[in-house]
Amino acid sequence: MTSGVFGNYQTPPQFLDEVFCQAGKVNPEYEALYSQFLKYSKDDYRQLNEHAKTSFFNQGITFSVYTDKAKGVERIFPFDLFPRIIQADEWAQLEKGIIQRCVALNLFIQDIYTHKHILRDKVVPADLIFSSKNYLKAMLDIKPVAGIYNHISGTDLIKHSDGKYYVLEDNIRCPSGISYVLTNRVAMKRALLETFRKFKVSTVQEYPQELLATMQSVAPQGVDAPNCVVLTPGVYNSAYFEHAYLALTMGVSLVEGRDLYVEKNFVYMKTINGPKKVDVVYRRIDDAFLDPMAFNPDSVLGVPGLMGAYREGNVSLVNAPGTGFADDKAVYTYVPDIIKYYLGEEPILNNVQTYRCEKDDDFKYVLENMQNLVVKPVDESGGYGILIGSKATKEQLAEFKQLITQNRRKYIAQPIMNLSMHATYIEGEDRFEPRHVDLRTFTLLGKDRQFVLKGGLSRVALKKGSLIVNSSQGGGSKDTWVIRDDSAV
Repeated sequence: MTSGVFGNYQTPPQFLDEVFCQAGKVNPEYEALYSQFLKYSKDDYRQLNEHAKTSFFNQGITFSVYTDKAKGVERIFPFDLFPRIIQADEWAQLEKGIIQRCVALNLFIQDIYTHKHILRDKVVPADLIFSSKNYLKAMLDIKPVAGIYNHISGTDLIKHSDGKYYVLEDNIRCPSGISYVLTNRVAMKRALLETFRKFKVSTVQEYPQELLATMQSVAPQGVDAPNCVVLTPGVYNSAYFEHAYLALTMGVSLVEGRDLYVEKNFVYMKTINGPKKVDVVYRRIDDAFLDPMAFNPDSVLGVPGLMGAYREGNVSLVNAPGTGFADDKAVYTYVPDIIKYYLGEEPILNNVQTYRCEKDDDFKYVLENMQNLVVKPVDESGGYGILIGSKATKEQLAEFKQLITQNRRKYIAQPIMNLSMHATYIEGEDRFEPRHVDLRTFTLLGKDRQFVLKGGLSRVALKKGSLIVNSSQGGGSKDTWVIRDDSAV
């Protein structure tokens, strides 16, 4: 590639490039888009990129980084204007697989907190569940409205060099990132409206109303006009922008724990006009801090008595507390079996092969082959605590071997997957280069409702050669265009 901002573009031969064939030709689905971008000189594109960054800055689209060097530093979320395209037929298959997975995981959570059939049938080891720090005894025999626990799921997918999608992990506690999907689309339209209009791109802007409808569908019995709120830990949380954005776009109140109180097992919001009953809480607070009377007594973020009101069926919590054991990276290895057990179906989407260090054979294999594996803690998120063996020093490998040996339950390992690459604008170089991408999809389950947003957060590993796409680890994002098949309507 020697044209304009795509000058000297080369993809390493072992990886699948979604935009270019190995012969250097543009893949058919990107030809029209590529032609549009070729019209820009380097100076033109640099200005467009700055325009998009200004749009993000003006919207307050930031995230916080928590590392040893940067504690709570606010940064603008990096956004690349060259979108990722997914064709309608490819998306339809993904959507079926994602819904299948989310429905099965919901049945799994329900079973674990009630009858425990899957444990008695020895499909999943009981000690795997009960040793998870995210399993909550307080949830035993609580039956949420419509039996829905994971109302909101973020399913992380990768496209491998074989051209197939694989599920990398499930996120069913408080999955984040949807605000970036919505604001990416706004920034894209502001910067490249004429280009956008030339493609049949599925909308993403209906998500806030779909989320609100999902929340309303699981309101307590007998509540006709539910009062819904978004519960945030506050302005210092890394995802506070998202909490505020969703509350604003849904038209509901954004509250902190101090704004709510419980009286006679009902939840009320303090307002200038007096108390107002709350029926559904979309909580963005971790389980441990949700209710100091039920969990961490030192928490000042939660609402005393909230779990009591929940147990009595007087308020609905989205997502339900205690879902975290089901997105544990060790439980992930059993999801294909979970799908077969509850649905009697073969999994539509494949897992990545995973080694559980708790198992003796897997533990031995991981220690002997760590340089060829990605090692992950089972209960962390945001890309923290991960070791990529091929990038690690001898000292880091030795340190991780010691960490795993001290707490085998805490770690799993996976082969270093060949994540697909995508043309991405690299600031400073003023040109496009291939970078690894994944995709976080967003699914809503409610009473008689299922919804998968047609699009998602395509996350980009901006550091050359890096496989870690998380924003907290230096990643960025792209707008994801799911092309409509109008002939199917």
